[in-house]
Amino acid sequence: MKQIPLAIGPEPAPRFDNFVAGANAAALQHLQTLAMPAAPVYLWGPPGRGKTHLARALAAQCQARGRVAAWFDAAAPLPWELPPAAALAVIDHCERLDATAQHAAFGLFVEAATQGVQIVAAGRLPPVDLPLRDDLRTRLAWGHVFAVEPLTEAQTRAVLRREADHRGIFLSDDVMRHLLTHFERDLSHLMHLLDRIDRFALARARPVTVPLLRQMLQEEAAAGADDEAADCGARAR
Repeated sequence: MKQIPLAIGPEPAPRFDNFVAGANAAALQHLQTLAMPAAPVYLWGPPGRGKTHLARALAAQCQARGRVAAWFDAAAPLPWELPPAAALAVIDHCERLDATAQHAAFGLFVEAATQGVQIVAAGRLPPVDLPLRDDLRTRLAWGHVFAVEPLTEAQTRAVLRREADHRGIFLSDDVMRHLLTHFERDLSHLMHLLDRIDRFALARARPVTVPLLRQMLQEEAAAGADDEAADCGARAR
């Protein structure tokens, strides 16, 4: 019999003190000590490197000091407008901005410059390689640009261990080794996987083991195949 897993508390909010810097100490220090407004900051790298974590940590620090932070990305509805008394504007997922969103992002740069608002942006690619209009690429590259580097295996283990401890999960060396050798090592993927196995183990009142992880993946694959078959059947009718 499956048990209903109970919530064990909210996910820890992104903060500077729970960011594992690794080779990104310079980016972390720059954002921690940023005297806003200053030159724009652009963070780039593949998913799972911690770009959004750093940007959200800066927004949280800004708000903790009684200042207003605004967040925009490709999914944010238009029009984009800075809220009154804004001190910080973050533009995330820059590589996904379509033509209309690019126009809105350029407008934010202009508005931020006249109002003394700090701009921080993030994307998968360095500014020069972004599929954006030239004037927006130029502004993203104008200030401080940081390539966010991946963590080493030891650092990735430390992050997984810390998150597992937060959830009350015991990750054996076998499970840790399996996670790091059979799955993508970007943190967003690994954290999502840890969340799934946590819920799966709680529902079955079983410890997290490699066999349980394999069982979860098999059941997810079977469920996905069933859903796809049902969808095909519905379209055929």
